[in-house]
Amino acid sequence: PLLEILELGPFVVVALQECTRMNALLSEMRRTLVELDKGLKGQLNMSDAMEDLSIAFRINQWPGRNPFAQCAWEKLAWPSLKSLSSQFSDMLKRVAMLVEWTETLQRPECLWLPGLFNPTAYLTAVMQVTGRMTGEALDKTTTETHVTLMRNPKDERVTSQQPENGVYVYGLYIEGARWPEEPEETYDVGHTPCGGNLVDSRLKELLPLMPIMYVKAVPVLSTWEASAVGYMRYTADIYECPVYVTQFRGPTYIFLATLKVIENKSKWTLTGTAIMLQTSD
Repeated sequence: PLLEILELGPFVVVALQECTRMNALLSEMRRTLVELDKGLKGQLNMSDAMEDLSIAFRINQWPGRNPFAQCAWEKLAWPSLKSLSSQFSDMLKRVAMLVEWTETLQRPECLWLPGLFNPTAYLTAVMQVTGRMTGEALDKTTTETHVTLMRNPKDERVTSQQPENGVYVYGLYIEGARWPEEPEETYDVGHTPCGGNLVDSRLKELLPLMPIMYVKAVPVLSTWEASAVGYMRYTADIYECPVYVTQFRGPTYIFLATLKVIENKSKWTLTGTAIMLQTSD
């Protein structure tokens, strides 16, 4: 029944897909750990996969990250550069988030975007829901981002009213720049207070945390140019900031975020400014 509700259906599908992938990973982890336990006790012969698993544990590496290893943990997990202990803690947070989400299957008030296996699916769900409400075609819709003045996902302004044609997400980091804590210029998008612009990063502050971001589905304008990575707006005060899952960048690209700038946006292109969903530690 929830799948038939216009505003909920696509988000329910995302939640079910995420749970399916997490259950597959947890099942494989449980199976291989039971096998390794039996192998160490002498109840089973040690296979290459068991050896690889024990070596990964010794060096605090997520099993399967070595391309020659026979463990399947890495294949079933999300892209990450974290050590085993950090990634396991990260996994427990993801499980807790999915448990909370699936209790009601309602759209999250403010989602921890890095906690998804496939963040692109959530962004597509935003466009699908908006398309159903407005009648816009999905291929004529894209997303734009606004940086809000809120930093706490439990903030009353977040929980009291949902944004129109979009969602709130948090947990993103920025590399090569930062967002000011107290922006000088503020503006409202719908009823969401937003503000600020890209500024130079501070010394020794490599990955500052971004405030809560408002991802909004918007119709594509005729002046925008479609490219392999998204729609280029060619607006002087908007920097199309690439968003990646890890600091490895490259194949972990997700989408383009639109960030306000005051200086020439070529400066931020040259500094390699990008948003990351995860740190490497």
